Amino acid sequence: MVNALFNQPTYVAGKKLLDVAEMRQTAIASNLANLETPNYRRVDITPTFATELDQALRGANAGQIASLQPKISVDQTATAANRDGNTVQLENELMAMGQNTLAHNFETQLVSGKLMQLRLAITGRPV
Repeated sequence: MVNALFNQPTYVAGKKLLDVAEMRQTAIASNLANLETPNYRRVDITPTFATELDQALRGANAGQIASLQPKISVDQTATAANRDGNTVQLENELMAMGQNTLAHNFETQLVSGKLMQLRLAITGRPV
C-alpha cells in the first residue's frame, strides 16, 4: 500500500526533478563563481535530459523515470560576449537561478503533497 504511493510516476518524477533542480543550482553557482575566469565555458543540465524525461512521463513508467540520470555538461549554445572567451552572462545566470528556485519550490510542494496524503491515510488528519 505505502509502496504504491512512492512508486507513482508523479511522485517519482517530482523527486527526480528535485534532484535536477539541485544539480542545476550547482551548475549556476559554478557559472557565477567563474564569471570572470578567462575561457570558462558555461555549464548546465544536458539538454537531452528534458527529452528523456518527457518520453518517460508519457509512458508513465516510474521505473523508467527513476532510472534517468541527469548530467551537467558544457552549454554548447552559449557564446562569449567578450574577447576573454568566457561564455557566462550574469543576467542570464540570475534569471536561470530565479527560474530554478521557482521550479524547486513547485516540486517541493508536489512531493510534500504526496507525503501529506500518506499522513492523512495514517492519522485521518491532514495536519
